[in-house]
Amino acid sequence: MPDLRTRRAAGDPAGRLAAWATAWLGGRAPYDDALEAVTGDRAHVVGGLPDGAQPLGGVLTSLRGRGERRLRLVLPVPGDVHGLPPLPGLAAAAVEAGQVVVGDTLVLLPESATSEAVLWTAVEVPPGVLAPPPVEGTLRSLSGRLDLAVGDAARTLAALDLARWHPEVPALLAGLAGRAEDPGLPPDTDPVAVSVLTRARRLATVLDLALADAPGAAVTVGQMAAREQALRPLADAVREATTAVWNWLPR
Repeated sequence: MPDLRTRRAAGDPAGRLAAWATAWLGGRAPYDDALEAVTGDRAHVVGGLPDGAQPLGGVLTSLRGRGERRLRLVLPVPGDVHGLPPLPGLAAAAVEAGQVVVGDTLVLLPESATSEAVLWTAVEVPPGVLAPPPVEGTLRSLSGRLDLAVGDAARTLAALDLARWHPEVPALLAGLAGRAEDPGLPPDTDPVAVSVLTRARRLATVLDLALADAPGAAVTVGQMAAREQALRPLADAVREATTAVWNWLPR
């Protein structure tokens, strides 16, 4: 049974790196703004490079010299690693990380994150090895799919009596249509993308709660499987919407 835990399904920090590095490489954002948006107050260090560990800023600078023009977010789960280059061991490491930044020459996996630092591992992509791009629907179609998935999952969430164990869930669901938050996307991002990512983040939180066992509850393996099966369409919709938003490009 594929693991449906969202594990940072909001795409941070990999989505933020993919979006802002792409904006910088495309001339849509200054380097300093892109680096600040990605790193904030934390140190970002990249290991796995031939010259040893380096600050993320140095790696970001080297991307242009590598000929990179766009980085993409991939949110792999067991059974679906589309968007990753076919490199030995990468799929398993990517699923463990839960989020990956993929370029034509370099893959970056966040290995650990604390309030002070984010550690990345770099994987070189040999010439001629290409990653299939993630499936990216239109923003409005993804928004509609989120709405449908929420409707289908509502009965499941009620049957789980989620509000009894997690009283914040009703507020999260009620706030789906509320004011969009600033998710840290580049400033020229379509407002529809901002709205979609805000909703996807709130739904990711709901999924984390729904997939967690209630305190003191005795849940059988069969009940766990049924719960994950019922919530899979919502989890897939959240993952696809999140991926598409962080990978969005101006038309």
